[in-house]
Amino acid sequence: MLKRSALQYLKQWQNRVNRKPLVVRGARQVGKSFLVRIFAQEAGLDLVEINLELNDDCIGCFVSKDPFQIITLLELKISHKIVPGKTLLFLDEIQTAPQILATLRYFYELMPELHLITAGSLLEFVLEDHTFSMPVGRIEYLHLGPMTFKEFLTGIGRDKLRIFIEQFQIKDNSLWLFTMNCCLYLEFIVSWAGCRRRFRHINIVVLCLMSTASNSQLF
Repeated sequence: MLKRSALQYLKQWQNRVNRKPLVVRGARQVGKSFLVRIFAQEAGLDLVEINLELNDDCIGCFVSKDPFQIITLLELKISHKIVPGKTLLFLDEIQTAPQILATLRYFYELMPELHLITAGSLLEFVLEDHTFSMPVGRIEYLHLGPMTFKEFLTGIGRDKLRIFIEQFQIKDNSLWLFTMNCCLYLEFIVSWAGCRRRFRHINIVVLCLMSTASNSQLF
């Protein structure tokens, strides 16, 4: 299983004294929902996940500004107990009902023990024309991008190579190690593109290019 570096950020967020509701932003299919599920599992929290696109009948529960009333209505709707301090309430696809963001301030002020995370895509565009007051200073944001090459190396058990890349400088004249890094980076790109069968040919091309560069004393 490939883990994201943002998982460590979530663990730090969990242990903060003045923890705020967290809004995870990012493009579609970058792993926002998966990240939250893994975090809940490793943190030992009971995950209550509500997809607001698929469960739009839950949106009406957030009309009230009272978080205790909101939680009671949600429990009746989903038939699941929500316990502050033990439950992670995850509101996915928040862009479906962006007005819910305004209610997060009351969770911060009146129910700070509850672990509350929301996630949404293209929130910047949705919030351009919002008519509600944003809870400035009462929510926290985390931007999640696509998986990085360093995360890929960690995921396949190549931590030593990741550390080497972080410290690598061209002047070290480590040509073949640099070549290997280039090949692994191409493997990362090609594997995510679903074209792993072409990797062998790309390796050959890179090795030829690096050999040419070496003969030209570019390194």
